[in-house]
Amino acid sequence: MVYPKPPAILAEHDLRPVDLDRDLPGALLRTYAWMQLARTADNRLLELFRQGLIRGTVTGGQGNEGLIVPLVLLADKAVDVISITHRGLGGHLLWSGHLVDHLNQYFANAASPTRAREGNVHHGDPKNRSLPMISHLGTMVSNVVGATDSQRRLGRPAMGFAFIGDGSSSTGDVHESLNLASLLNLPVLFVIENNRYAYSTPVSEQYAAGVELWRRAAGYGIEGLALDCTADVAVTLRTFAAAIDRVRRTGRPLLIEANTLRLRGHAAYDTCDYLKPGEADAFFAADPLPKLRARLAADGHGAKIEAIDAGITAFVEECLKVAIAQPRPDPAGMEADLFAPPAPPVPWVPALDSEPRTKNSKPKTEVLTLAQALNRALRKILTERPESLVLGQDIATYGGAFKVTEDLLRDFGRPRVLNMPLAESGCTGYAIGLALNGHRPIEEFQFADFSTEAVTQIVLNAATYHFRSGAKVPLVLRLPCGGGLTFGSFHSEELESFFLSMPGLKALYPSNPQDAFNALLAAFEDDNPVLLFEHKGLYRRGKQPVAWDPHYRDVWNPRCVRPGDFATFVTYGEMVHLAGEVCDYFATEYERRLELWDLRGLSPLRLGAIQESLARTHRLIVLHEGRRTHGFGAELVARLTEEHFFALEAPPLRLGALDLPVPFAPELETAFRPTREKVIDTIVRWLG
Repeated sequence: MVYPKPPAILAEHDLRPVDLDRDLPGALLRTYAWMQLARTADNRLLELFRQGLIRGTVTGGQGNEGLIVPLVLLADKAVDVISITHRGLGGHLLWSGHLVDHLNQYFANAASPTRAREGNVHHGDPKNRSLPMISHLGTMVSNVVGATDSQRRLGRPAMGFAFIGDGSSSTGDVHESLNLASLLNLPVLFVIENNRYAYSTPVSEQYAAGVELWRRAAGYGIEGLALDCTADVAVTLRTFAAAIDRVRRTGRPLLIEANTLRLRGHAAYDTCDYLKPGEADAFFAADPLPKLRARLAADGHGAKIEAIDAGITAFVEECLKVAIAQPRPDPAGMEADLFAPPAPPVPWVPALDSEPRTKNSKPKTEVLTLAQALNRALRKILTERPESLVLGQDIATYGGAFKVTEDLLRDFGRPRVLNMPLAESGCTGYAIGLALNGHRPIEEFQFADFSTEAVTQIVLNAATYHFRSGAKVPLVLRLPCGGGLTFGSFHSEELESFFLSMPGLKALYPSNPQDAFNALLAAFEDDNPVLLFEHKGLYRRGKQPVAWDPHYRDVWNPRCVRPGDFATFVTYGEMVHLAGEVCDYFATEYERRLELWDLRGLSPLRLGAIQESLARTHRLIVLHEGRRTHGFGAELVARLTEEHFFALEAPPLRLGALDLPVPFAPELETAFRPTREKVIDTIVRWLG
């Protein structure tokens, strides 16, 4: 594919503050050219949408060019981090890629940056630290915070640019991210694009009258200022240049409320019938692009302006011809691209404690609880992998709610072991940003239940990243889960079915200390977000020998706990121990040998060995602690019986908890959860 050559004035994607003093007319002409390119492209995209040649949510940036173009021109695109909203085509054009690449995205053709898997404006360039947006706009901000921290940890003089609309400024993620950036002293410039409407909702219905959003900065202990990006582009350039210099020099975040415009409504289909009479006319009167054009013409640059306009118009049309000619996308390969490809094994020191063994020494074995095994795995990771860090609430001095991270802060220090504020969504978004830039964070949720605060970050952001952008998100999310400890509804949930109903997440659920140690290593080196479910009832349920296992990756596969020929019994987590007792009972009392399988890897499901077992036994029992209706067992039964249905000698048996919130009192919780006696009674009736 041959791309049209841009006009010469578009060869430069950068402005330096010194350029504003040395040659202000030249700087303004360059700024005008990029603003005009963005405007011309946006207008043509709107026309093509109305002609039916482009589908989806075409959200133009007409009126916003006076904000996004000056700011991105001044950014250091070699090291900085940015996440551009749906009003920022000019920013995308400046940051990276040819206009044709961006047009391909709007046409959703085979050459689009997302391979037509994402909508018109939902793209970026993760390899160059332009993080693609999602429609949950407030959620994007913490990703910038994390990726900026990653750059600084790598010794690069980077800063972040996080954009917020006046509407998304109301979201909790924005508060969490501002607080987090201030707390961690991270150089992020937060920009509120205040165009006075969130879709059709005016600012008068978003926050109280008289509120100035930039003044919220004081609540986070950071500086803030207001800037009218519709007035004088030269002032905008100088103000942004000073702000960028301040953030980069001080290493502290800064909040700017930028007054800007939305000339064409929320999206191409927006009728704007909610505007007050004359309001649209006032918007067009404030448009910064014709103001800048008139200033340059008045200063004697009329001929240059005419040449720029003509060159850009011709360039856009040539680019459109190339983009329109691209083939439609091929759905082949979509499923294969859900997960990042398998990563090569980490060259771990072949020892439990990171101390290399001598040639003739035997592997060291220690008798550990499951919690201790996880602690050993975390120590090994932090010792051997400089790109690792551990974060979460109460994990530092206190050592975590279940003491899994005990003494890690003492031994590895705060840069590697981060106590986080009570902000699960913002912290998870921060971890995603770290992961996108080459770090490998391990986040502990105090209880799995609290991960529901970060659902958007987990299932709609991290889980979809590789499919929609090709970027890897090597992130481990540790989830202390399960009941039986009288913790009640908000500290006892089993969430595997909830999370794994969404694509793009991997998951492991170990049942013993050795598997827990192996699972953490295997999850850490995976290039995808991995949920590590840790049953709280197993943390200190006895000790077992744990040693370095060169086959630690086998934890992704089911393990046959005990052989049998009467039925295939599948479970995972704490239920493996309960199922073992049930198997003992039926072997003794009924002389029936149940073949017990510990699933271990919940996603992706690797059921080949269990399928072979079912082909021998012709009977299936599935047990899990979570609720029976919509529980994970339903998926297991469906997968395992699809090929063997007509060979079954009994209907599959699915065992789970009652369809209730987890009750508190021990008598009630016992009635709610699967127990040895209830499972035995149910299987006996099934046999009858």
